[in-house]
Amino acid sequence: MRLIRATFPVVEQGRTEIHLPHWQGVEQQHGFVHGGVVGMIADSAAGYAAMTMVPATDSVLTVEFKLNLMAPADGEKLIARGQVVRPGRTLIVTKADVFAIKDGKETLCGLMQQTIMVMHGKVEK
Repeated sequence: MRLIRATFPVVEQGRTEIHLPHWQGVEQQHGFVHGGVVGMIADSAAGYAAMTMVPATDSVLTVEFKLNLMAPADGEKLIARGQVVRPGRTLIVTKADVFAIKDGKETLCGLMQQTIMVMHGKVEK
């Protein structure tokens, strides 16, 4: 997240937010935030939401996600809101909504559903 200048202002049980400022290093050829970066913050926001649901002795790993890019990621910043949909012992289902913030208005630009695998007994690096 440091690489793309993202921050984590919200980390709660089953829910997180990642905020990403729009800067030239994350743009694609039309000046929007690149879809790969939208996917990156969606995956991370939902993955960290899942992480809040497991013991400190365990970790999580994304096994699949589906991302719909709904609109150009055009704004001063992006906010990815990750949320646990269904916690489980082995699999956790999550979702993330990514919003572009422009002139104070939120526009949904990405919608993701994800499956997370709980890695029992394997701590994060």
